[in-house]
Order: sequence, then C-alpha cells, then structure tokens
Amino acid sequence: MNQHTQLWTDLGLDVPLHEKLVDSLGARYGEIIMSQKNRPRGMGYFDEAVHESHGGRIQEIVDAKRQGAKMIGTFCIYVPDELILAANAIPVALCGGTAFSIPYAEKMFPRDICPLVKSTLGLAFSKTCPFAPIKDMAVGETTCDAKKKTWDILSQRVNFHVIEIPQKKTEQGKSLWLQEVRAFRDRIEKLTGNTIEYGVLKDKIRLMNRKRLLLKQLNELRMLPEPPISGKDALVVMQVALFDEPERFCTKLEVLIHELQERVKNNVSPFTPGAARFLVAGSPSVMGNWKVHHIVETSGGAVVCDESCTGTRYFEHLVDEGGGTVDEQIEALAERYFSIDCSCFTPNTERIDHIVELVKNYHVDAVVQYILQYCHTYNIEAVRVSGALKKAGIPSIVIETDYGEEDEGQLRTRIEALLESVKG
Repeated sequence: MNQHTQLWTDLGLDVPLHEKLVDSLGARYGEIIMSQKNRPRGMGYFDEAVHESHGGRIQEIVDAKRQGAKMIGTFCIYVPDELILAANAIPVALCGGTAFSIPYAEKMFPRDICPLVKSTLGLAFSKTCPFAPIKDMAVGETTCDAKKKTWDILSQRVNFHVIEIPQKKTEQGKSLWLQEVRAFRDRIEKLTGNTIEYGVLKDKIRLMNRKRLLLKQLNELRMLPEPPISGKDALVVMQVALFDEPERFCTKLEVLIHELQERVKNNVSPFTPGAARFLVAGSPSVMGNWKVHHIVETSGGAVVCDESCTGTRYFEHLVDEGGGTVDEQIEALAERYFSIDCSCFTPNTERIDHIVELVKNYHVDAVVQYILQYCHTYNIEAVRVSGALKKAGIPSIVIETDYGEEDEGQLRTRIEALLESVKG
C-alpha cells in the first residue's frame, strides 16, 4: 500500500485507478528524465517534488486548509498568484499533461479539442486528480474557445471564477484587464473572508518577483556555450514552479543555481560539445508532458530555451514594487500580467519580435514550433513566426501533436532532419 493511500481514500479518489496513473507517470518520468546522464544533484529536490505532487504536496495543502487556508486551482499564468497568496490562499496550476486521463474526458467532451483541456478534465472526471476535491475555487480565463465553453460546464459543478482576457493590447483592453484584476481581488476576498492588506500584498509581490528572477537566472545559464543543465531538467523545474510552495521552491532553486554555476566553472554539461541549440516555442508542456524535449535531446540536440507558458512567458517581466497603496499595487499587477504575449492577442507582433530576440540571446541554431492539437491561435500564428525566423536565417519546423506516443517516430524523423540541416 502506498503511504498516501489513506489520504487518497479520504479524498474520494478512485484509488486503484489513481495508482495506475501514478505508476504510468512514474514509469514515463523514469524513462525520460531519470535516465539522463550527468544530472545536477540539485535536481533531486525537483524529482521528489514531482514524485510527491499527488502525495506530500496534497497533505501539505490539506493541513493548511485545516488551519484556515483556501486552495485556488488555476489553468493559466494570467491569474495573479500574488492576490491569492495575500488572501491566505494557495494557488495551484491544475493543467494536465498526460494522455492517461483523456479517454475519461472524451466520454463527455468532443474529441477534437486540445489535449491539455481533455487531460485536465479527464483527471477530474476519473477521480484521479487529488487537487480537485480539495480546491475551494477554480479560476479559468478566456484565452481560447475550448476553455471558455468548458468553463460554462464546470461552473455548473464547482465554485468557479472566469477572468476575461482582452484580445487587443489597446488602452481599452488595458482598462478592461485592470477591472478584471480588481474583480478577481474582490472574489478572492469574499471566498477567503480576508481583506488583502498592503503590507501582505507587498511581501507576496516581492516573493513572486524573487521567483521570477531566480527562474530568469536559471535560464540565463542556458545561454552559455555549454549549458550546465539539460532542457528536460529545466522544464521539470518550470513544471514544479506551477504547484510547489513558492518560498521553498525559491530556496531549492537557489541551491540548484549555485551548483549549476559551479558546473559552468568546471566545464560540466549534459550535452556533447557543439550540440545544435534548439528553442521550443508555442504551447506549454505541463507536468506529464516531456515529449518534444525528449525527442530533441535524444536526437543529439540541446533545448536551450522555452518560449511558452512553461518557459519565458512565466518568469519574464517583474511587478513594480513601488506601489504606495493596495490600488497602486493592483495596477502594477495588472500592468505586469498584461505584458504576457499570449497568442490570444491580435495583433501579436510583440511575440514575433520576442522570439527573434530569444533566438539571438540564446544563440539558437533552430526552432521547433510546438503546437498542441487544435490550439488554433498558436497554430495560425506559427505562419508569422516561421516567416520572421526565415527572414532572420533560422531554420524551423512546426509540429502539431498531442500527449500520445504514437507519432513520436514521425516527429523524431522531422527533428533529425532539422538537426541535419543545421549541421549543413
């Protein structure tokens, strides 16, 4: 019996099915992540965090709830974690990255929607998501049509709040977004019964800025000629960032960065010298999904940058800490989150230019535009991204895939061909 079996039973999970899920993810993690050679010792914490994401982390949140805290489930990096933390609540990203749960979503939802939505819903519907029964509210957003209509259905079942994301970065859009952030503050305060105070919010803004700066520092090490960490391990760190306790996460990330700096001094890298450098751009790779990075890095390439919600979009841009009132702090929060360059915006020249800038800063040889199936905004925007990369002289491919393993051979062939084109 697993040490957390009683916890899962008490939460009402389908324990036998959940254990199959855990075994499936564990096997995949072992095959893809743990099998890497020459990993930093500091990755041990993040391996354990993944291992305990359905166990120890759940117990922590259950214990915190007994002390009066609330848990808020989120599905997007547009949700301001600072406001949740300042109201004595715990933000946790609920996005699913496994194909295991998708059949359970397809019993109710159309097959032709994105795998991230189906995986997330399937975990909840199959009673294999331990976060589902302990959340006090879920927060969705309007970044795509599949999500918007899904929220309509979920809001009939659970306590749900939808944040509207403007589609244009105009002054009107900015004003609407500020209203949405204020409304979210009001909803969080009503849920928790706690008024968000200036000093507490200031502390949480500083905490999340510290987290962003550390992730930026980690990623700057990937700019070096011989990166001290693999793209797969860097992705694991980003995935853990979405659900771990932030203070502890920062402390452990500092330890890892220190070790990576020592590896740089000693010329230690997981990559073969001269390995082609890849940027993966587009859809996020949430926990359970390491597919594209694995194919690139087992084909001889090195993923040195992630332009996604599990990459640069998560940690770039800081919140101005100079606000003198709660209202000014909320304006600063709105300003920072509005700077995220999601493909839901039109026009989105900001993102196109940013990708070209990342290519230069990370000394990228080739770009893989990774699009989750039916993610129309990233898929169509890929046309403009490809054009900008061609103009910059950077070879690239667009791959559209899901969480299944069936197309891995085909993807490997295409990525190996891209790799050969880089070698010339």
